[in-house]
Amino acid sequence: CRPPENRNPEPDEVASCNPFLRKQLAAIRPKIVCCLGTFAAQTVLQTAAPISRLRGKFFDMDGMRVIATFHPAYLLRSPEKKREVWEDMKQIRAELFRLGS
Repeated sequence: CRPPENRNPEPDEVASCNPFLRKQLAAIRPKIVCCLGTFAAQTVLQTAAPISRLRGKFFDMDGMRVIATFHPAYLLRSPEKKREVWEDMKQIRAELFRLGS
């Protein structure tokens, strides 16, 4: 479920792919899901909040911990944000240790 030309999915495309994603998450049961970018975070967390308010903190979703951070393409345009992503990755590592992974 990836639209051509790296565009954001249309609402009908999200509606088509979201059940597949939810089933995959239910089957795999990851302890942590890391959403890369605004669109992924807003879709998975079902919110309209901007990435600046979502990144750097964990949310609970169906027994999984979800965290959002900046998309890699954004980091190419804004390399000064790499440090924030590094901090997010360190949070993920700490949470995995806390969860006993």
